[in-house]
Amino acid sequence: EYAAIATTLALLFSYPLVYWIAFRGGRWKNLLLLFIVAPFFVTYLIRTLAWETILADQGPVVRVLRDIGILGADGRLLQTGFAVVAGITYNFLPFMALPIYVSLEQIDERLIEAAQDLYASKWRAFVRVTLPLSLPGVVAGTLLTFIPAAGDFINAQLLGSPKNHMIGNVIQSKFLELTDYPSAAAMSFVLMAAILLLVAL
Repeated sequence: EYAAIATTLALLFSYPLVYWIAFRGGRWKNLLLLFIVAPFFVTYLIRTLAWETILADQGPVVRVLRDIGILGADGRLLQTGFAVVAGITYNFLPFMALPIYVSLEQIDERLIEAAQDLYASKWRAFVRVTLPLSLPGVVAGTLLTFIPAAGDFINAQLLGSPKNHMIGNVIQSKFLELTDYPSAAAMSFVLMAAILLLVAL
């Protein structure tokens, strides 16, 4: 569930971002793409620990949300499903953004101009031309984001509570804590089979 929500959010955040970079970035394209990839220069664990600090009960985000009344006096973000989804979305956003950018970059802008010359509005040209031509990137980005997110257990362990379970946490617990190797292996195989079925579809 968390992996699917995070994948959807990564798509919703990354598509407008890379669309703007591809068609409006100009000579700053490479620098803007570097900003997207820059978090990869820091290890995954440190990035997740940074989110733990950002969303802490005494951190700046919670303080601001309490001040404007979105969170109550005892409200918190850490150890909630929101924190888990935020961490996964942030950590895997580049996996979604880069394939979509490649698809958008390969679109011949003359096709969009032709659609507008044939009296299509900008929105209709996007829906009928740009979006269909970028779908291979959307599919690739979705798979590249969902597959590692589905097996992730670090975000749920560090940012969530014991109530926030992901399949990766359950498998890890059966392997390392309960030493129930047959069940853990079976769950790993089912997860792999489900992902392979998704890829095949």
